[in-house]
Amino acid sequence: MREKILEMYFEKQMRPVDISKVLNFPQYKITRILQKDPRYESTKRVRIENNRKKHKEDTKKIMKRKRAKEQFEYANDTLVLKVMQSQAARELSKHNKLSNLAYRNWNISAYEYDSNKKRFAFREELGRSADVPKYIKVEV
Repeated sequence: MREKILEMYFEKQMRPVDISKVLNFPQYKITRILQKDPRYESTKRVRIENNRKKHKEDTKKIMKRKRAKEQFEYANDTLVLKVMQSQAARELSKHNKLSNLAYRNWNISAYEYDSNKKRFAFREELGRSADVPKYIKVEV
């Protein structure tokens, strides 16, 4: 049994946990057998160092994938914002003048209908600039 454990650990590079599963033998006994062997300490140090290197490499790969994903998402967000900005620029740069009725429909709450004069009047409490029409006639 001892020779089989030593062979599995040193030659097949198996862990004590895996050896205990294969042989159906308690792990603490496997570890005790391994600790009595003179090669155990040096092999254990080499394995620990290799695991550290592997862990660093795996961490680098994970971070690289994470950064690539973030860059992709940032590029998508930037593209959406650029499209929205260009669309807004096109809409705002039109040289067509907005009709008074279209302006009233756009600002429906700013006007009240005066049925006697058959027109919409701007609500004075809102404060009106010079380019906003005070009255908008409606032909019925």
